[in-house]
Amino acid sequence: MIIKTDQNEIQDYLKDASNTMGYCDRVVYPESTDDVVSILIKANAEKNMVTVCGNRTGLSGGSVPTGGIVLSTEKMNRILEINEEEKYAIVEPGVLLSEFLKELKTKKLYYPPDPTELNCFLGGTVATNASGSKTFKYGSTRDFVLGMEIVLPTGELLNLEIGQTSAQKFELSILTANREKIDLKIPSLKSLPTKNTAGYFCQEGMDAIDLFIGSEGTLGIFTKLKLKLLTAPQLVLSAVIFFNSEDDGLNFIESARNESYNSRKNKRQYAIDALALEYFDKYALNFLRDDFPNIPKDANSAVWFEQEVDEASSNQITDLWISLIEKHHGDLSNSWIAMNEKDKMKFVEFRHRISTKVNEFISSHNFRKLGTDFAVPDKELKKFYYKLKNDVREVGLDYVIYGHFGNSHIHLNMLPKNSEEFETAKKLYDKMCLSAINSGGTFAAEHGVGKNKKLLLYEMYDEIVMSDMWKIKQTLDPNLVLGNGNIFNT
Repeated sequence: MIIKTDQNEIQDYLKDASNTMGYCDRVVYPESTDDVVSILIKANAEKNMVTVCGNRTGLSGGSVPTGGIVLSTEKMNRILEINEEEKYAIVEPGVLLSEFLKELKTKKLYYPPDPTELNCFLGGTVATNASGSKTFKYGSTRDFVLGMEIVLPTGELLNLEIGQTSAQKFELSILTANREKIDLKIPSLKSLPTKNTAGYFCQEGMDAIDLFIGSEGTLGIFTKLKLKLLTAPQLVLSAVIFFNSEDDGLNFIESARNESYNSRKNKRQYAIDALALEYFDKYALNFLRDDFPNIPKDANSAVWFEQEVDEASSNQITDLWISLIEKHHGDLSNSWIAMNEKDKMKFVEFRHRISTKVNEFISSHNFRKLGTDFAVPDKELKKFYYKLKNDVREVGLDYVIYGHFGNSHIHLNMLPKNSEEFETAKKLYDKMCLSAINSGGTFAAEHGVGKNKKLLLYEMYDEIVMSDMWKIKQTLDPNLVLGNGNIFNT
């Protein structure tokens, strides 16, 4: 096991993609489950904080240390098994999502959870319950985790398989590998009609595995993950459609979303059923023009959509989409439709490039990223979208908006150019987050809470809920050594 203490060698481990900065004494690189166990046993004995980090692609400061030890999972990077017949994979947490997808492609298999940053580690995606464009059809990472080996903060080993251990109403008991029983009380939470990664997953009768998915490195360290796979689709229809007005783009999203919901409900085969519905406002398009000069000059919004098809359904489904595009005044003559895999990957790059460019802008100005991660109820999307734009315009800040609008999930990124603008943006950010909560949605749809948003969690949930979540943390981590500063305001 490698240990680094030279501050010059560990600078890359002191920040994440949001440009949140931290500090630590050393970085350790375990290569096995036994290494992780020994690190945590020693940390408990010395009362030393441990912060887990993957590839540091997070946007909430969760992997950024505030002292103590950083435990990097990058040496635990093996794909241990791909079972083609039963369609599952067993991996270590440091496997790159991009490498995993590449390996699956050779076997005509498919893993839908696809965060925008493909250089993330699989362990990090489970720790944050990551999602992406395909969440509109397939759900988040949670829906694809079948099992896990996890080292608890005390160094105890825990093995979980979905369907084996469930809460009795709100009482959950788990058994460690040494047969130690741990009893946990699950708080009662109102279910949201949106994506949500704010705090621990809590539900009556929940599966034990769901408590650890999305726990942001506070309840244990994943050392092995069992993930569900699907058969790869035969073909994927992919297109970027440009609109001359924002309203047309938003109405197109709403219609495509409703058509997709109806297709699934009624199990219609030859119908619109989007895999992804992604939106870009005109400022996002302007931000991308240097890299994509063929963006139409008069475009004020764009929608990237995808749908799985086969040879039998391809033409009919394409015609349905064209009719919907025409109905909402899409600019078909200047839009992009993928005719092959190479074109399709260009569209993926188009979607991913906006996030990269925003991160580059923020880093070049040396500010922390202020990008929203709201999800609101579908009926609130348009009203909420225009309210956000109006609020940010009133204070005179530059911004771009894009996101997973099929899920009513908005990424508004403010682009402050100086310290005064940054302070203005911070105040507005908190105000916007409260508006999302008050609309019946969440301030943390996919990026988690981390260190940067924990005060907002206390606005979203009452004192009893937060106290019960904290008791779960204390029970599993009595010395409070793991993920200190994440989620909780302590």
